Amino acid sequence: MQRHTLTPRPGWQRTVEEQGLVYPVTRYPDGSLRPYWDESAYYSFTLAEVETLEETVEELHALCLAAADHLVTAGRLADLGITDPRVADAVTESWRRRDELPSLYGRFDLRYDGSGPAKLLEYNADTPTALVEAASPQWFWMEERFPGADQWNSLHDRLVAAWRRQAPLLPPGAPLHFAHSSDDELGEDLMTVAYLKETAEQAGLETEWISMEEIGWDPLSGRFVDQRLRFIRGCFKLYPWEWLTTDRFAGHVLDTLDNGGGTGTTLWIEPAWKMLLSNKALLAVLWELAPGHPNLLPAHLDGPRELAATTGYAAKPLLGREGAGVTLHPAGAPPVPPAPGHCYQALAPLPDFDGNRAVLGAWVVDGEPAGLGIRESAGPVTDEYARFVPHLIR
Repeated sequence: MQRHTLTPRPGWQRTVEEQGLVYPVTRYPDGSLRPYWDESAYYSFTLAEVETLEETVEELHALCLAAADHLVTAGRLADLGITDPRVADAVTESWRRRDELPSLYGRFDLRYDGSGPAKLLEYNADTPTALVEAASPQWFWMEERFPGADQWNSLHDRLVAAWRRQAPLLPPGAPLHFAHSSDDELGEDLMTVAYLKETAEQAGLETEWISMEEIGWDPLSGRFVDQRLRFIRGCFKLYPWEWLTTDRFAGHVLDTLDNGGGTGTTLWIEPAWKMLLSNKALLAVLWELAPGHPNLLPAHLDGPRELAATTGYAAKPLLGREGAGVTLHPAGAPPVPPAPGHCYQALAPLPDFDGNRAVLGAWVVDGEPAGLGIRESAGPVTDEYARFVPHLIR
């Protein structure tokens, strides 16, 4: 794994915008605009490194599914903060009927520098973003700048194939709605949903567009409806389950939830069982079930334990996006009382490439490794000001 610098293409911003990346720059707190898509650098990997990363993702995904099964069968959903009996029942039933429910994608965030095994930092299996840039602009960047090169990137083809394979699981005779929140100011969620909608259409599915805020409730039929008052029988939503089950329509969501088996009236993608994987309590459960695994970091739910004196630790809220609420505590630092609703994971500083700290986002589509996106940050936590940097296989 190496980082290289090069001169960006003339007109790069317009190019990537035309390829679906309508948020190529980020506004910083001082009002300045800086590139989010950053092609002034790229990373290169050997084929052997990529093959090892693929094997790692396969292994981690299997471990996560085993942990999910343990959480359900052992009745430990409260460890994830899922204490509402109705939500717990929905997650449990969804997991038991998972073979009847479509499930599309997820993203592992990995700590990796090429010199040892990749380490799992977290798994976003419910509402992962940074998909558009990984699937499309970085592929076209490689073809233009490095003709004949290769890239760990089969995202587009795998997404289309996943929709095609899972089409029989969708409600028949109805369009699949695609929804994002209109609160998305940057356009990232909108374009992620638009891209996934496009892949579904390429798979032959009938689709419809809607925002979460436009979804209506028909009290006469007891069903969700779209702007044209058509029943919403299936919906892909880029909207976290922890919001869907706590906002003012949560009762209706749970009342009408299609968890397979012909029950319920609305099928949501991702399914409710993804709440088991997009919760950082998973990190502690993984370590409990597979202590010492080379791709895992020690993690605990009741406090940092030995990590406070040995490796240091990161205190991570169980739910959150883009590093929000994450605090880092070096070994030997003054003790901080454990806070409820957190996971404590061994500190694993991101590799530093001349001041650029890189985290690997390894994608899973339909349960299979599918591609790689790399984000860089200036600070130790990958946050909303991170930059996306393309890669290739040399």
